[in-house]
Amino acid sequence: MDINTLNNLWVEAGHNVEDLNEQINNALNDDNFSAEAFADLKDKRDNAKVRRDALKEQLVEAQARTVVESPKAPLNDKELEVKDQFINDFKDLIRGNFKNLVGSNETDAPGNGGLTIPKDIQTTIHTLVRQYDSLQQYVNVEAVTTLSGSRVYEKWTDVTPLKPLETSAAIGDNDDPQLATVKYLIKRYAGITTITNSLLKDTAENIIAWLSSWIAKKVVVTRNTEIIKAIDKLPTKPTLAKWDDIIDLEAKVDPAIKQTSMFLTNTSGFTALKKVKNAMGDYLMERDVKSPTGYSIDGFPVKEVADRWLPNKSTAHPLYFGDLKQAVTLFDRENMSLLATNIGAGAFEYDLTKIRVIDGFDVATVDNEAFVPASFTAIADQTANFQAAAAAAKE
Repeated sequence: MDINTLNNLWVEAGHNVEDLNEQINNALNDDNFSAEAFADLKDKRDNAKVRRDALKEQLVEAQARTVVESPKAPLNDKELEVKDQFINDFKDLIRGNFKNLVGSNETDAPGNGGLTIPKDIQTTIHTLVRQYDSLQQYVNVEAVTTLSGSRVYEKWTDVTPLKPLETSAAIGDNDDPQLATVKYLIKRYAGITTITNSLLKDTAENIIAWLSSWIAKKVVVTRNTEIIKAIDKLPTKPTLAKWDDIIDLEAKVDPAIKQTSMFLTNTSGFTALKKVKNAMGDYLMERDVKSPTGYSIDGFPVKEVADRWLPNKSTAHPLYFGDLKQAVTLFDRENMSLLATNIGAGAFEYDLTKIRVIDGFDVATVDNEAFVPASFTAIADQTANFQAAAAAAKE
């Protein structure tokens, strides 16, 4: 099944879940409520959700396969030599022949050894990362070559205007900018998987495809976790209960940043927001073909991330607003490495081979006023407020 077919089936399945949710709401609002009919609708809705989520997973996998299998520009002789050498070194790594391996940079992991993944394969991995619900695409990513360092930033809100020039007066100095120093310290994150000896008999392309897909999934999960931790450190965490609270959330971000701002939520929050209605019974989320999700709030695009990557906290859905690229920076060491063992991690006891991937990066909060994290359990329909106001007016 091709990507377009899967995408159409996924969209259709999502609409089916929405329709069933609406039927459940109507059933609850019906005086002739039937427990049997409600249970039947709920079962249909739950099954539809499972099908929708399964189709989404298949779509993501199909997109990932397309990246791996898509034709690439022919490699020159030197690049072919590097790629072939990497495959040979990888097989030696699995077999335990370490003497001919090119070790990782020792400043990264003293005495660690291992096998550094070539740049072209790392490019494939990073391309695959973008096929998944990666939060990395929303933050600023800076490639670094050192294990530690610092950067100096000036917040938008701290930029001061030039002073008026008085006649025959000396030009004064500008106010010193309110600069903040942000330090980074590259941390090493690792994951281990079990491989079979049959992998060594496979083609170079299949080995690279398997490695790229496995590492990409690990990178997404790990970096998403650290980015969420950085977001959680941001101040101002209002709890939203009505649509006006969402408008107030926009006001917490400096107008200079709003041109590049967005709303970010998870699938549960996005679904809940789509159901909020105004006093006339119309949905408040606006259709917007320029938005990644096809929806916007007050003209700002709404971006949706799967619950597994951006989870709820208890029953509260996340809803963030601002420019995450100005708020958070990911310092990427871009020096992934592999190491294998048939002795440790339980490999010896079960006659297996374990392979470990190490990724080096750090995530830092740069501007804590550029992105405002908020949460909501439910946003009240404006219909309910309108009816309450009308009833109060009659009294």
